[in-house]
Amino acid sequence: MVPSGLMRRLTRGLAERLPLGQVREWTSEANPGTLTQEWADAARSCGITRLSLGMQAYQPRLLALLGRIHRFEEVRKSFETARKAGFQNLSVDLIFGIPSQTLSDWSETLTAAFSLFPDHLSAYGLIPEENTPLWQDLQNGSLSLPEDEEERAMYSQLLTLTRRLGYQQYEISNFAKPGFECIHNIGYWNQTPYLGLGVSASSMVHLSRSETGIRYLRRTNTDRLEEYLKGIAADRPVLREKEWIEAEEARFETMMLGLRMNRGVSENTFFLRHGVPLQACYGKRLDLLRQQGFLFRESDSWKLTRKGMDLQNTVLVSLMD
Repeated sequence: MVPSGLMRRLTRGLAERLPLGQVREWTSEANPGTLTQEWADAARSCGITRLSLGMQAYQPRLLALLGRIHRFEEVRKSFETARKAGFQNLSVDLIFGIPSQTLSDWSETLTAAFSLFPDHLSAYGLIPEENTPLWQDLQNGSLSLPEDEEERAMYSQLLTLTRRLGYQQYEISNFAKPGFECIHNIGYWNQTPYLGLGVSASSMVHLSRSETGIRYLRRTNTDRLEEYLKGIAADRPVLREKEWIEAEEARFETMMLGLRMNRGVSENTFFLRHGVPLQACYGKRLDLLRQQGFLFRESDSWKLTRKGMDLQNTVLVSLMD
């Protein structure tokens, strides 16, 4: 974690250039194994309003598989520390579909997570990062992922429990108490432009309208620290790559990202953003997906059914053809 003194210096610098007083939500990641009262107090005094803590799992053996250094008791202490510092918006991150994880393990993880009374919860199916030790163990067969049916059962259990406890699902993997939906994540799913600062940071900028529709630039900074520092000192670009997202791909991303949200993709919003009717781009495919039970239409919005949530990739592949 960024030392508290450096964090204060960083936020002072940002405040000189940005109207931080107008920020509605400011989230920081926090590691349960290293969060201290000093850091939490400093973060709150700097204006950070929301913390996201990576619990991931309850069982020590699963945490070890994921390379995590903490245990659940440290997650509990971190929540207490953050509340003491004045944080009223705390999120917990969980992972399901971990090698050797059972439905009973997942149930135990959910029970432990909700015992913390988080304001927000994110739960993602495991996607092994290439060339990590976990990925290599999966490749050589020393570990294996749970069966698809078991992973779907974990997700089903998540939906049932969050609904019973009063958390609203607003995106496939995100649940919140009313009023605690994550603003910046919603911005990503709505294709709101964002600026990434720092090594390896990504940005989506320069929304513009071309003859074929809206387009935007996606760019990523270099992942080499020395190159980044030299470029910043010399006022030179520090980009590793940049890519223009043209109109057709931008329309697909509207569908891909919008369907993740429970409110779905509005035909009116699609037209205002892209200047072309949603039906003209995807009409026949949407109707077929509705007939197959993956989508439903409510008012002017297209939304995933429960079956569509379970098999979202099937929906997206159909929209790509």
